Amino acid sequence: MPSPKTPDALPTTRTAPCVDQVDRAILKELQRNSRISVRALAESVHISRASAYARIERMLSEQTIQGFTARIDPARIGLGTTAYVTLAIDQSAWRTLCERLREVSYVEHFALVGAEHDVMALVRAPDNTALRDVVLSEIQRLPGVRSTRTWLVFEEAEGPGVYIAP
Repeated sequence: MPSPKTPDALPTTRTAPCVDQVDRAILKELQRNSRISVRALAESVHISRASAYARIERMLSEQTIQGFTARIDPARIGLGTTAYVTLAIDQSAWRTLCERLREVSYVEHFALVGAEHDVMALVRAPDNTALRDVVLSEIQRLPGVRSTRTWLVFEEAEGPGVYIAP
């Protein structure tokens, strides 16, 4: 029996569900084309259709796959101004602020970060006037926000996305 101080005696917890090579191949295909039919997906990763269905269902239930979505060009739907807005907040404000930021116009994404500022938000607005209104009239007025800083985005490019090791 291992002693309490040996690594063998420490509890082991998995931080992520087990994803094998076939799952990884499925995820890569879905990243390339989330509209692919299960039949075509199964063929491309060399498994049966039933196995593909089962694996997708398992990864959905484990939340490895969190949904299927369309990627939209913000400028083509009238959101031509993009900015990153950082917020310095009171230490105890995150949980309440998180709920309130979900209701702020034009905020696409936000995250609690470990940096000079506490929160970083991606804001997409129709123009600079709307961006100013979001920052000054909505974000800065939220309880717990001490200050904001805004970085206007001039051009965007996509990286390769989530890396799925072979």
